Amino acid sequence: MNAVFSPRSKQPSWQAIAMFALGLWLSGSLIIDFAIMPLLASAGMMSQSSFATAGYSIFWVFNRIELLCAGLVLASLLALRGTSPLYHYVRRWAILLSGLLLTIALIYTYIMTPQMSALAMQLNVFEPATGMPAGMIEMHEWYWMLEAIKLVAGATVLGWCYRDSHRMA
Repeated sequence: MNAVFSPRSKQPSWQAIAMFALGLWLSGSLIIDFAIMPLLASAGMMSQSSFATAGYSIFWVFNRIELLCAGLVLASLLALRGTSPLYHYVRRWAILLSGLLLTIALIYTYIMTPQMSALAMQLNVFEPATGMPAGMIEMHEWYWMLEAIKLVAGATVLGWCYRDSHRMA
């Protein structure tokens, strides 16, 4: 027990935590965007009435993981604020970008996923599924714009953390 709580025990490596959370989050986003959803669409699931429920279930879980990763990244960068040798402006931009990443995750979780699922939900069981509703195209455009911003901001912060961790080593 003393080995765990001894004064010589290392503090958590906040760069490692931030890099792990960003790596998990960005790779998960790429897998969902470019592997899982295209496979489901090519298998013909978009034409089935249960697609909205399946999509909501997938994104409900992933959005919570996104929120957790965004919170970890922001908390890690705030913990590094006074101890990191990152240049002053880079540190400030890294915190601002991680706040932007958290905002995007909140938008996905509480605005876009419920709205897109509601648009795709087929309420009349006797009417055949006709494909993508009219408002869904605009929602997809917003989704891909936010996704591009998320990937660029996340890769930028990940690069800064990686460079910072090598400077400290």
